Amino acid sequence: MLTICILILLAMYFHRPLGNLLDKLKNVRWEEHFASLWAQIIRFGKSAGRATLRPILLFYFVMTDDKTTTLDRALIYGCIAYVILPYSLLPRAVFKVLGVLDETAAIMFIYNRVHDKITPDMELRADNLLDEWFGHEYICIPDDSR
Repeated sequence: MLTICILILLAMYFHRPLGNLLDKLKNVRWEEHFASLWAQIIRFGKSAGRATLRPILLFYFVMTDDKTTTLDRALIYGCIAYVILPYSLLPRAVFKVLGVLDETAAIMFIYNRVHDKITPDMELRADNLLDEWFGHEYICIPDDSR
């Protein structure tokens, strides 16, 4: 399923026809794949940091929403897996800065596609998780000098 999702992501990104790729996902029980992907997100998040993890969490929440279409689920699943798994079309170890561009392109493509499906509740859930994992991004210190 992962390979199919990444192939769908690549086809959509390069404006190629999907053929029968989407048909192969008709009977997928997405819930079974959400848990294993969540475990990978947690592992990835500890080393990636707050700024990198926030869009991944938002994508995950859109993907797990009941209203999300199979196509969008496949695209999001492929994007998240591509970003967090150690496989890459342009490995960072070989291509240095260029090695980050393929993951960035995947994130930007998916964000442009699903940003209108990100709800305030999803943003709050993501921010609360990030605060729990990394602490508060900003700490306000009261001014007691007055």
